[in-house]
Amino acid sequence: MTPYRPALSKKLKAKMEKIYRKDRQLYDALMKKISEILNDPHHYKPLKHDLKGFYRVHIEKSFVMIFSVEENSNIVKFIDLDHHDEIYRRK
Repeated sequence: MTPYRPALSKKLKAKMEKIYRKDRQLYDALMKKISEILNDPHHYKPLKHDLKGFYRVHIEKSFVMIFSVEENSNIVKFIDLDHHDEIYRRK
């Protein structure tokens, strides 16, 4: 299997910097999950309707990260991370 490379949205980068400063445990869980996703991005749940083409993964129960996979360039684009109640509301 060809390894995937990560690409982070500006929005997600800013959130990750804030999480790094305020909640190191959540940050570590997030980095571990990103590594797992890069090894097998299709293992995670594909979304439907308005979010078709995206996948989601839970981080520490309450948080959800949304990402997409670009097969032709082997890139996983990490789009956003937020509390479960908020992430789907905005999309």
